[in-house]
Amino acid sequence: MPMWQLVAIGLIPSIAVAALFWFAMRAVVRADRNERAALAQIEEDDARSVQGAPSDRSADARAESVDTVAEPGAGPVAESREEPSARSEA
Repeated sequence: MPMWQLVAIGLIPSIAVAALFWFAMRAVVRADRNERAALAQIEEDDARSVQGAPSDRSADARAESVDTVAEPGAGPVAESREEPSARSEA
């Protein structure tokens, strides 16, 4: 067997492991970058809510989690999203 083939056989596994390591590290770095961007967005939304400016995401989250219904004489009441027939009336 020629010498270059022996060298290639010896280097191919190392090159493959290096490529796998590079792809894994690239995925970790990208995930970290995306997580930091998401945390920065959350902190920005929190800062806006403290200052009193409405944020787009917080308004959507409130609308999805709780429906507010104004009952006569009782003011706004938070209700879950159950069907009216499923609730027990006392």
